[in-house]
Amino acid sequence: MEFVKGHGTENDFVVLPDPDGEIELDAQDGALVRALCHRRRGIGADGVLRVVRTDTPVALAAGIDASEATWFMDYRNGDGSLAEMCGNGVRVFARHLVTAGLVAPGTHPVATRAGTRWVTVDHTGPVTVDMGPAVLGPGSAALDDGVELEGVAVDVGNPHLACVTTRPLDAFDLARPPAYDASLFPHGVNVEVLTPLHDGAVTLRVHERGSGETRSCGTGTVAGAVAALAAAGRGTGAVTVHTPGGTLVVGVDGATTTLTGAAELVARGTWGAPVLATP
Repeated sequence: MEFVKGHGTENDFVVLPDPDGEIELDAQDGALVRALCHRRRGIGADGVLRVVRTDTPVALAAGIDASEATWFMDYRNGDGSLAEMCGNGVRVFARHLVTAGLVAPGTHPVATRAGTRWVTVDHTGPVTVDMGPAVLGPGSAALDDGVELEGVAVDVGNPHLACVTTRPLDAFDLARPPAYDASLFPHGVNVEVLTPLHDGAVTLRVHERGSGETRSCGTGTVAGAVAALAAAGRGTGAVTVHTPGGTLVVGVDGATTTLTGAAELVARGTWGAPVLATP
């Protein structure tokens, strides 16, 4: 099985070219995904991006809209679970499409479980994705090691709880999922902790459901930027977001949001493990 390894600001992915949707990613409760993503026994990644044509049964079964896009990003978290959307992942996905000659440089639609996302990509340089609107929800709290963090729900096609705080960010243990209100987030939630907006910038860490703390998170970056703007009494603007893996820029104009940053392919090879790794 051929694979490509890539990352967007060190949020890393195994890309699986599977145009006809023949790979059994759901077998054994996602054991193949867990094996690929294992940091010691596998290739190592935060998640898997399967590259599938939108007219295949596997794509249509996911309920995606095949009217605009040719390619479907079938994204799985590192634990094998499905995810609706991944902002860094879709940028890496688009870089692969161009590098593999599947699309020309330019702006292209990519089908995801959260809807179609338009990505602007060249052979090199930053990649920009139109993430669609980020919808602010009710206030809620996360609980990290007994410390309650006030935050706000943000829907970026997947659920987030963004917590703007003046506490030092290195005080939080995000290797474990913070506690949250399961009645508000019945399918789990990505939790961001970030600094207040200052000179148009914030610093952010994130725990991603199904993956743990990651070096960066595209949808989490957008959620954090929107929450930081709201906390500063603003509804629009450009926010520079510093994550442990690098810097991204989020644009919020009231109608949609954009995410811009590096997306790189770093390796390619063949996966031939005879036995799937267990969790």
